[in-house]
Amino acid sequence: MVQRKLSRLAVACAVVSAVTASTLLAASGSALGHSAGGTDDSTAPSTLRTAGISEEEVAAEVDPEEAAVLGEEHAEEHAKIRIAAGEDADYPQTTRTASLNWLTQDQETKNAAFDPAEFGQFTDFFPSPDYGVHIAQLPTGKILVFSFEPVEDNPNRETAPTQVIGAENAGRAFLWDPERGTGEDAFTAVHPPEVNMPDGLDEPRPAPFFCAGHSFLPNGMLGVFGGNLGGNHGTGAMLALVFDPWEEVWLQQPDMSVGRWYPTVVTGPDGRQLIFSGQSERGWGTPTEIVERWPAKDYAVPIGTSFQPEEVPVDRFGADAPFSSDYPQAFALNDGLVYTLGRNSDEQWVFDPRAETRADLPDRPDHPEGRKHPERWYGSSVLLPNGTDGPEAILQMGGDPNDPATYLFKDGTWTVGEEKHFGRTQDDTLILPDGSLFTVNGAPDIRDYGKGEYNPNADQKYRQTELGDSSGENWELGPVQRLPRGYHSNAVVMPDGRIMITGDELQQIANDPDITDDMHGAIEIYEPAYLHRGDRPDLGDVPRQTIRYGRHFDVGTSTPDQVARAVVLAPSTSTHSINTSQRHLELEITARDGDSLELLAPHSPEDAIPGFYMLFLLDEDGVPSEAQWIQFGPPRR
Repeated sequence: MVQRKLSRLAVACAVVSAVTASTLLAASGSALGHSAGGTDDSTAPSTLRTAGISEEEVAAEVDPEEAAVLGEEHAEEHAKIRIAAGEDADYPQTTRTASLNWLTQDQETKNAAFDPAEFGQFTDFFPSPDYGVHIAQLPTGKILVFSFEPVEDNPNRETAPTQVIGAENAGRAFLWDPERGTGEDAFTAVHPPEVNMPDGLDEPRPAPFFCAGHSFLPNGMLGVFGGNLGGNHGTGAMLALVFDPWEEVWLQQPDMSVGRWYPTVVTGPDGRQLIFSGQSERGWGTPTEIVERWPAKDYAVPIGTSFQPEEVPVDRFGADAPFSSDYPQAFALNDGLVYTLGRNSDEQWVFDPRAETRADLPDRPDHPEGRKHPERWYGSSVLLPNGTDGPEAILQMGGDPNDPATYLFKDGTWTVGEEKHFGRTQDDTLILPDGSLFTVNGAPDIRDYGKGEYNPNADQKYRQTELGDSSGENWELGPVQRLPRGYHSNAVVMPDGRIMITGDELQQIANDPDITDDMHGAIEIYEPAYLHRGDRPDLGDVPRQTIRYGRHFDVGTSTPDQVARAVVLAPSTSTHSINTSQRHLELEITARDGDSLELLAPHSPEDAIPGFYMLFLLDEDGVPSEAQWIQFGPPRR
């Protein structure tokens, strides 16, 4: 069993913060606790209510050691929190087991009404050694999940190490190999390098990359930037790491110039990554305006799979990004520009990677007046498929439980699109091989599933999936997932066409069938409807060398008469509803010759960002083959 209890002081601090600098509401309703800069942030979500706690109770609970270190007033705040949170209370295994059993039976009952050939079907559900706060479908077929070492077993308290400083604030990572099944031996530990963080404690530990940002490089490696220094409700780390999926090792790079907690990373047509926003090394409420680029302009972009970057720095991009909230959405469209959609409606900008400039975009027409948070609260966005051309439109949705609308950005303007069945935050929307859209996960707020903060019992509607077409319309409610998953939830499309769903450590802890073992997370598999519509086309040999843009190439198939379409889908890497990598393109079938098809590669790196893609052959009903991996290049110079 892994020990997951924080020290008395650390528990109090963790509950004060909640992950996003949450404030505690006293009887008067005013903010109590650690708001940035000492101000009252009445827009932040509350965690516990301390009304009704008497002065006598507080006096009896105050820890003299805390008072000596933190001051009497601060120690009294911690005393109130411990009383409200029930620090000595536990969350029994019987409750976890009963919850998981109920959710299992409820899922079976509700999903009996859904025809798998029309709505798909949830299948496997199995334990994982990681919470899956971050996820990446690697071009080796394996899936990388990473997060943090456990710090708390009780889902009624904060389960993330946002406020933890020192050795307990440590990262961890695992690879899941689907070819090895779903047992414990299908997972391999690939923990990050040991680092000595600049927190003054001199306690080396695996790099705490919790709440970093990431995207793929042209050679299939994953660039990961930022993380959790610990304290002050979200203090950014300057970490810069690359995961090499071919050798299954982490490669530490020189630190960034600024700390970033909750940054966004996007890869452009030149193969370089732009790094936006993130709370700085000063803590919550200080999102950096500095945009950094990796590799720096004078360094080569990693293209070959054997090229391992060493001591490659970032440099500062020529334009800043003054987001007032973190984790903006960011996408490279087929005009070669990078479009960033801030969580605040009036923070929408476009960046030119070559000219290193920024220009304003119109405000998003989502009418934030009167909603709980002035900004959208972690909702998903996707690049809509655009045939054989690269994407030219972004569909944004989620982020507001009271707003079911979708928002289409195209040709420099916003259009309010078709409504989904209900609003949700913390959702994940994927593009499937057939071009349709699939939304899974969601909650009304951070750490609130509809029954109050830090109560894992959920409003059950948020377990229901939604399915839309390739234009982001005609949304239908689909089957329910087993666990409610909100904050820190994730999903990716796998090469066999299935969907892997994981994340939300609070729910995984609340529904752990054995909290004493080391399998802390849970993975669920969804089979889209196309896997229940008959035999799949076959895809055989594909080129192993880089395929140049605009060139013809041949692929093998034993079912040429069954193939109606060829598509490529960029692999997902996501966290906090941010998925900048996924991309869907059709490939023209230019010739058929026996058991061989000739395909035409995308026109340019603006259409298909350089890197690895899953190639699928589909029949006329949208049933896909299993994918093969191909690489497009070179990057734009």
